[in-house]
Amino acid sequence: MFETLDDIESGNRVLVRVDLNSPIEDGIVKDNHRFSRHARTIRELVDAGHRIAVLTHQGRPGQESFISLSQHADILAEHVGAPIHFIDDVYGESAVEAIRGLDAGEVLLLENVRMATDELPERDPEVHARSDLVQALASEFDCYVNDAYSAAHRAHASLVGFPRVLPAYGGRVMEAEYEANTSIANREFDGSVTMVLGGAKATDVIDVMTALDEAIDHYLLGGIVGELFLRAAGHEVGYDVDGTDLYDHQWEANEDRIRELLAERGDRILLPTDLAGERDGERTEFRLDGVRKDRPFLDIGSDTIDRYGAVIEDSSVVFVKGALGVFEDERFADGTVGILETIASTDCFSVVGGGDTSRAIELYGIDEEYFSHVSIAGGAYVRALTGESLPAVDALRRDRTG
Repeated sequence: MFETLDDIESGNRVLVRVDLNSPIEDGIVKDNHRFSRHARTIRELVDAGHRIAVLTHQGRPGQESFISLSQHADILAEHVGAPIHFIDDVYGESAVEAIRGLDAGEVLLLENVRMATDELPERDPEVHARSDLVQALASEFDCYVNDAYSAAHRAHASLVGFPRVLPAYGGRVMEAEYEANTSIANREFDGSVTMVLGGAKATDVIDVMTALDEAIDHYLLGGIVGELFLRAAGHEVGYDVDGTDLYDHQWEANEDRIRELLAERGDRILLPTDLAGERDGERTEFRLDGVRKDRPFLDIGSDTIDRYGAVIEDSSVVFVKGALGVFEDERFADGTVGILETIASTDCFSVVGGGDTSRAIELYGIDEEYFSHVSIAGGAYVRALTGESLPAVDALRRDRTG
């Protein structure tokens, strides 16, 4: 584990790294869970009388989402309940002057850290610690707080460089995400452990299944990966139709591993018995017996939802990674939302992970309080489940080199 906000004395100059990377629609930043989650850490630092500067990123160079953070400052201020000053500079003279002008309890948001050329290359912490970005900012602060768990799988300068030259702590998001997402490996559970796996990235799901091995009693599959497993089981689904490009290349890359998992754990892997697609503009469900795919399937069917729900209701622990259908379209949200609602109503320890799944909870008004933890991480959540190291978490544990 690492030190947290509980270990910081009051009245410091604190540099905080958060992850406010957000959806952008028509140039407008959309409010989302990340603002409210990170606001808790910032609010706590404000209340402790620290002088606070915030680093975060938005998009990548070359993407439409790669924009300034001026809008982010206004949204964050609403969640923190305090003014957030913004400076369109990362670590130049203007930024340093604004940092030095902070009073106790004031918060400054620095410009998009990915506008600094030092930020994005994946490098060793020791190398990043010597970068202009880290050297220029580190001298202005007493300590560093990393709250950006959802970016913890990246070895970027603002994530791994500062812990080499400043006392480093985990924020409340980092702390909660780490504890929940590593619980499957670090805790012993009484009763049945179930994992719901969906989404579009088959390799991620297969990596999770391979890594967890005997830790899971039931795997409930849906989404694209569910179809690929059905294809391996002999059904005429799991391939591209009507110009889609989601299945065939993933099948070629993962066929052997899928067949191996089915052979080794077929008794623990539950697959859909029906799927839903569109016919004449309406949701139409198709039984798998004898069906041949002639249109995209966009959700699991009612029978599958009921079967999966019964397994969840008998489980003591449920982990979720990925959506079971195209939930953004209400016609095809039954699987994802139905399973989430079943988990919410079941007395079990539950961790729901992945950006899409947490977005479904928000979109359909499911109360987060009914889950043990809702992760806002994507790639970091997968890596935690597979037991891979997270560079930014590892950096928090290391002693400083000075």
